[in-house]
Amino acid sequence: MSDASAATDLVLHQGGCHCGQVRWEIDAPAVLHTHSCNCSICNLTHYQHLIVPKERFRLVQGEEQLKRYTFGSGIAQHYFCGNCGIKSFYVPRSNPDGVSVHARCIDPATVAGIEDEPFDGQNWEQNAGALAHLSKA
Repeated sequence: MSDASAATDLVLHQGGCHCGQVRWEIDAPAVLHTHSCNCSICNLTHYQHLIVPKERFRLVQGEEQLKRYTFGSGIAQHYFCGNCGIKSFYVPRSNPDGVSVHARCIDPATVAGIEDEPFDGQNWEQNAGALAHLSKA
């Protein structure tokens, strides 16, 4: 297998919240390409975005535990575990056709590496288009 195909082959990753009541799985490469955002909410939570198309995200347990939070435009749908308070995934404003999982909430056994790059969310309007391709299959 070439290095290029190893970077794009999808593996099953599992993850969830701190208490384990919310669990999900995604199909993504073993080496994750993430974005660390400096917007008001991501900066406070040190959220490390891994955006995938909705069809590559599956909530496997805990839907009844989820609490939803929106602010600003109300487009982003932030989901938190009602028990432990961890936001392990959400539907981002930049990619309403996708899901952003918090890479720090992925079980580490299937992660071969993480390549992280900064994202200037403080200037979201000018930069959001750079993320649009991430939720396309």
